[in-house]
Amino acid sequence: MKKLFLTLLLILSLQSLSYALPVDSTTLVDGHYNSSITLSANKVYLLKGFVYMEKNTTLTIPAGTIIRGDFNTKGTLIIQRGAQINAVGTVSQPIIFTSNKPAGQRATGDWGGLIILGRAGINTVSGADSNLIEGLPPEVTPAYYGGQPRNDADNSGTLKYCRFEFGGINLTGVSGNEINGLTLGGVGSGTTIDYIQISYAGDDAVECFGGTVNLKHMIAYKTLDDCWDTDNGYRGYCQFLLAVSDSSIADQSKSNGFECDNNANSPNNYNSPRTQVTYSNVTMIGPKKTLSTVINPLFGVGAHLRRNNLTSIYNTIIMGWPKGPLFDGTGVQTAMKNDTSKFRSNIIAGCPVIADTAGGSGVMGSAVTFVQTSGYNNRTYTNNTDVGLANPYGFYGGTPDFRPTGGSAALSGGNFTYPNLANSFFTPTTYVGAFDGTTDWTAGWANWDPQNFVIGIKTISSEVPAAYKLSQNYPNPFNPTTKISFSVVKSGFVSLKVYDMTGKEVSVLVNETLGNGTYSADFNAANLTSGVYFYTLKTDNFSETKKMMLVK
Repeated sequence: MKKLFLTLLLILSLQSLSYALPVDSTTLVDGHYNSSITLSANKVYLLKGFVYMEKNTTLTIPAGTIIRGDFNTKGTLIIQRGAQINAVGTVSQPIIFTSNKPAGQRATGDWGGLIILGRAGINTVSGADSNLIEGLPPEVTPAYYGGQPRNDADNSGTLKYCRFEFGGINLTGVSGNEINGLTLGGVGSGTTIDYIQISYAGDDAVECFGGTVNLKHMIAYKTLDDCWDTDNGYRGYCQFLLAVSDSSIADQSKSNGFECDNNANSPNNYNSPRTQVTYSNVTMIGPKKTLSTVINPLFGVGAHLRRNNLTSIYNTIIMGWPKGPLFDGTGVQTAMKNDTSKFRSNIIAGCPVIADTAGGSGVMGSAVTFVQTSGYNNRTYTNNTDVGLANPYGFYGGTPDFRPTGGSAALSGGNFTYPNLANSFFTPTTYVGAFDGTTDWTAGWANWDPQNFVIGIKTISSEVPAAYKLSQNYPNPFNPTTKISFSVVKSGFVSLKVYDMTGKEVSVLVNETLGNGTYSADFNAANLTSGVYFYTLKTDNFSETKKMMLVK
């Protein structure tokens, strides 16, 4: 009798639950927040307007959390100087910042982006030690970076295993004054940024305005403008970066792989601290799959080094760009000639123009001759295929693979004897580019089709199934992850939710419109206790519940 009573109680509880979309639209709403905020992975958050986390506050975001940027209010998150963001995802549960639009309707500029501001040293045109961050429209509160007390080891928190999709937009009406996918202003080296993907940014994927933060395992994917943009005295170390450009997506300001400046006051821009980035192990996939590929004419070069910056690039692959590196101006060329800046142990392939100069009155001579200088250990190849990467352009309709294959030129030539690479931040490699021949560090958390991706589930088949179906989870029993497959006959609203024995909702796996097809959802019960759980699939005309067992 007791078992029967519990069963009836569970059924009544399930029937009485609301199936409204579990979106929190009140926590991250336009305004200034002076108290710390902790989000929950069991909710989807709508970021509305301009949200400022103020000094001495922390925004904590657990693994698996989804934040959708509101289109109408151009949701933008600003971490002010003295505040922190701790967004630590995992391979299986990345944190996702994305558009609030449904699959198939997302595009660049759907929301603002993430802006992090710190007190590490910067330079400015005027010589002031603080500056107004670009991109914010005049009607909102301005935000500043740099300033006193200067702290090059400033800690703005941790970003790890996070995806930023469809952010970045021009809200000022001024060209060159936009919010990026990820904007870093005066961010210090105490901040951790690792395993980050920025996709379809409406301006640069990442722009570093001064500061000393180091970047590792970063992906810039199909961004509108530059992949990696640095200026105003940025002095960080960057390793294991991947940039992928779509042949049709480029910006009126010319879209480059690297864009490196000191500041905008050209040519009188020797203000300190000078921009002095050290890149190593970058794979830069340009828009030209082959030499004959027709691309958007607004594409620029693989690396635009200009305005007296002191950037050095090592152990990097630049392939498929109209030009490789462009050494622009007397300051840059003099620094390269005198070894203040270095371009060493790199591969340039599939670029109709291997390298070029602009301005400088011939300070460094021929750029091609410079790049091919004996002892600089650079290699040049006619075609992208000569490098021997597995499937670097597989993102056109499939899944790419950027690892070098057996016999690839990229498997050798890595060199860490250069003094600039002696810092403990760098992981020495014998290979060139962001990947060895074995490990794909993008696997499991990166997404190559965010426009059509239904968050939290994978499409197994788009064929129309014969009937609605909810399959038994596998494995079962499980610990702590399991897969749940289901079939949808007709396009419509679908929810897939998990409940405990009391009928309490403990997880929402799906709650949005899906097309017909067969899907698989991953359920991670790492935060739950052992026991019996129920999962329910519900559509407009179908509902089914099954039982599963978590054993820890």
